[in-house]
Amino acid sequence: GPVAETFRIIQGAVTEELVRSAQGVFQFELSGDGGGTWYLDLKSKAGSAGFGKPPATADVVMSMSSADFVKMFTDKLKEFKAFMPGNSSIKGDMRLTLSLEKML
Repeated sequence: GPVAETFRIIQGAVTEELVRSAQGVFQFELSGDGGGTWYLDLKSKAGSAGFGKPPATADVVMSMSSADFVKMFTDKLKEFKAFMPGNSSIKGDMRLTLSLEKML
């Protein structure tokens, strides 16, 4: 589905340089089609992304609909617009979301 495809693209975009600059683990709690727990590890070695809990404790946990997640990563939705009250939530180190915004 669209979420799995988005994570496949993200995995391909992860570089050691990005991991060095970001130094954060993101967990996405997605609702709706293709939802569930997904992660983006920009902290360990070459980094990784995929389905399930992250290999290390998440620094940032984002909750949103799977549709908004796909829109966010395809630049159809400006990242922080997705987190208006009622739509979604972010818990954790807000500064790390800026490194995620650079990746987008």
